[in-house]
Amino acid sequence: MSELADTGVDATRQENVTRILDTAERLFRHYGYSKTNVADIARDLEMSPANIYRFFASKTEIHQALCARMLAASYQQAFETSRLPLSASERLRRYAQGQHKMTVETMLDEKKVHEMVVVAIERDWHVIEKHIDRMDGLLAEIIRDGVKAGEFADQDPEKAARCFGASIVTLCHPQIVAQCLAKENRATPEELIEFAIRALKK
Repeated sequence: MSELADTGVDATRQENVTRILDTAERLFRHYGYSKTNVADIARDLEMSPANIYRFFASKTEIHQALCARMLAASYQQAFETSRLPLSASERLRRYAQGQHKMTVETMLDEKKVHEMVVVAIERDWHVIEKHIDRMDGLLAEIIRDGVKAGEFADQDPEKAARCFGASIVTLCHPQIVAQCLAKENRATPEELIEFAIRALKK
């Protein structure tokens, strides 16, 4: 009986956490991160700020959780791509294309969303570092497959993954993407991706 009760409590807590995060994200998108506070989130949810603090210690913690949620969606897309029954080169190509598309559509769709991402990057939160490590892990798996298949040159997959990720950072880093989108003197996403893939074959 106690286990069932605990399950019910956990489910209710998660439901409240999700409601808070959904509301916070909507308000951050509409008004901007800097112009939205915990009291605004509580008011929209028709609850007291004290109730919000039962789940999150601060606005920073709410933002951190939202950042983790966005990165989780990015990782899920990359994971699904890494498992496709395709050549290593094609999986890397789709990985890079998918990450670029998500960055443009999800993180840059509005100035207010971009502000949220910039704040997260500038604070260098551990969730971003963890995300980079997980993404590099997926890249290493794909590159390892490519080496085994003779598609790529014999090399350390972990080091190659870090280099590949760094070489396409202009496609995935929100601040850099925002700066490069309208510039004509920059390499196109397709050019960068093909350049990075060719480097693995030498």
